[in-house]
Amino acid sequence: MSHYNKPPPGPSGNVVNWSDPHLESLLRKTESWSLDNRGVFTPIPCELHIGWGASLGKAATLVFEREGVMVVEARFIIPQGEQVRVDRVQIGALRSTWGTVVEGREGQRAEDRANGIQVYWLHTR
Repeated sequence: MSHYNKPPPGPSGNVVNWSDPHLESLLRKTESWSLDNRGVFTPIPCELHIGWGASLGKAATLVFEREGVMVVEARFIIPQGEQVRVDRVQIGALRSTWGTVVEGREGQRAEDRANGIQVYWLHTR
């Protein structure tokens, strides 16, 4: 039998015992961790227009962006599922991006709490 006729390899031999006390202890230690991508991106002042027909923008800060995702800090509540337009000046021109709020929470940093900052994750189009 040549190596071309060999069956595909089966599943790896790695088996995880989720009931192992050492693993459970490690998982308990990480339960309160939260990811915060802020700090790897230069914050950009922006205006958020909430809803499809919103004409009046509210001041906010864009703190993270990559293809399809934005993270915005604001001092007001935006409901999950809300449509928003993010306007910002980029290279001397106004740039607008539409997105949907997929998650929002109170900021967890000390300065966030002191300033009433809410952090929102947007999926953009």
